[in-house]
Amino acid sequence: MTTAAPLRATPAHQAELIFESTPDASKNQGTLVHRGPVTSDLSFYAPPADGSKPHNYVEKAPGGQPQRNFGAAWVPVTLGDIRGRENDFTLDNNAFATISNVASEEKDFADDEHIKAVYYPEVEELLRENVPGIKRVILFDHTIRRATKDAHRAPVTRVHIDQTATSATARVRQHVEDAAEAEKLLKGRYRIINVWRPLNGPVVSFPLGFADSATVSDEDLIPVEHRYPDRNGETAAVKHNDKQDWYYWSGMTNEERLLLKCFDSDEKIGRWGRVPHTAFTDPRTPEGAPGRESIEVRALVFG
Repeated sequence: MTTAAPLRATPAHQAELIFESTPDASKNQGTLVHRGPVTSDLSFYAPPADGSKPHNYVEKAPGGQPQRNFGAAWVPVTLGDIRGRENDFTLDNNAFATISNVASEEKDFADDEHIKAVYYPEVEELLRENVPGIKRVILFDHTIRRATKDAHRAPVTRVHIDQTATSATARVRQHVEDAAEAEKLLKGRYRIINVWRPLNGPVVSFPLGFADSATVSDEDLIPVEHRYPDRNGETAAVKHNDKQDWYYWSGMTNEERLLLKCFDSDEKIGRWGRVPHTAFTDPRTPEGAPGRESIEVRALVFG
């Protein structure tokens, strides 16, 4: 059984030691977790110097090419802590939401097929229980990130959105096998929602920052060609704007889930259908703190 996150006051600049006795409790027990707002430099979009269309490679760039052809504009940003006010935010109004007290039978997160067999059904059930109106769910991939030297995927310290309208449409056609059914589904409401959780919580290094989508202008978003070895997709880079409101969820545990809405075809109910996000360096992170490990599962949600 899952529940919405409890409202629990946490004064700014408070720090606490975290101990848990849950089945998913991790080796990070006894870690000092800082609460409250924090200021950190975030990496926003800077256009290619030659004026070309921005692109980046998902895997290692071929032939010695740079991993991406656009730059970074580092801007100090203060991120508010949603701990204690989780219920103030919703997918429809802000493009992110939280869920607490979530148990999982998947413990190791070491084998992709085991993750799909055990964890994927849990994620689908979680979405059906917590996102109104769902008629169908397709979980189409996942990424495990580890802040370690030899990790295949590390936390992304660049403000971005995983999908655009173009790539969301392409995802439907890619993952719905029947072409006629895909076109029918594209006429209704469809969303792409990421389900994000730590694997070694509480998170103390490279926490995830996310913007309130209602404060992000369409003019802030730049389509980026996302180059896979076998195809091209599209993500969005984000220009900084002082009107953007940024947040994080301090000390996320293994039993907490963050829902990030990357796209929503309904521009009335789900007007705020894209949430910029990024890992960031928390200057309060204790020396020698464990590197963050996390998994994000991406879902096509219809209805």
